[in-house]
Amino acid sequence: MNEVIISGTGSALPSRKLSNAYFNEKLGEDVGTWLEENLTIVERRWLSEGESVADLCETAAKKALEAANIQADKLDLIIVATDTPEYLSPSTSSILQHRLRASKAGSFDLNSACAGFVSAADTAAKYIKADDQYEHILVIGAYGMSRHLNPRDKKTVTLFADGAGAAIFSASKDRKGYLTAHQFTQGQYNEWMGIYAGGVKEPVTQEVLQSGRHQLQFVKRFPSELNPSTWAAMAKRLAKDANIELSDVKSFLMTQININAIKGMLDILQLPHDRAPYIMSHYGYTGSSAIPIALDEAIRSGELQKGDTFFMIGSGGGLSFAGAAFKL
Repeated sequence: MNEVIISGTGSALPSRKLSNAYFNEKLGEDVGTWLEENLTIVERRWLSEGESVADLCETAAKKALEAANIQADKLDLIIVATDTPEYLSPSTSSILQHRLRASKAGSFDLNSACAGFVSAADTAAKYIKADDQYEHILVIGAYGMSRHLNPRDKKTVTLFADGAGAAIFSASKDRKGYLTAHQFTQGQYNEWMGIYAGGVKEPVTQEVLQSGRHQLQFVKRFPSELNPSTWAAMAKRLAKDANIELSDVKSFLMTQININAIKGMLDILQLPHDRAPYIMSHYGYTGSSAIPIALDEAIRSGELQKGDTFFMIGSGGGLSFAGAAFKL
């Protein structure tokens, strides 16, 4: 049976930067002070006119391929994890397969919202471990949520942003990278946050456009303890299943919707707050791309080095949860 390693990573961000001052002016009130003091956000990146989520995927993918030192025609599979796809149909991954000229790669999209990259990483690893025909799999977490925001809703328009992060998962005979993973869902929360129009149940009509249901909505407030306690339980399970101590985990790459939730998880685990990288300050909340962007930055900066163990833990609308333990 093959082992699975991460052979290369890459990320992409739109060039358009929006500061908190931009939203202070648009909303007619000071929202920036709260964002900076509570979430550390000072700016975020949004897609420019004419730019799309597939463009971000392509840039991130090419960087990951370069880092892995492989050509696109060596890819066996492409998985794009996104809940903001290029189209409802066809898949964003098929567009990317064509653009990259990944001639022998199959492709599919995966939607477990902001847990998507970790879900896709687990999926890719198990493809490689289960079937020798898969040697290199490209996994991308992509987010273009700025196109689905209500410009008058200060709870969402100031928080969500765009980006893409990519990783190449490769078969290895002599090095173990993938340690363990776990996915689960708490579907009772499926009506609490989401984009509820634009699908089969409620197509976009003039009435829907006026109601705003085609845009992202926070319908109910999630319990503040939900993410920290759930993430901590996931981390403990990953450590147990991987037969390692939590203190030996170099880095926790987390869903970055609330910096205080990450710190709360680390408090429960009795670990220092610097055990997790925080990327919200200049990127805002980038959904399924947050974890792979943080991973790429940690590797390129040298914060994560060969032999280091790291956990990726994501949660997203639905609510979907996914955790994976890797050694670089």
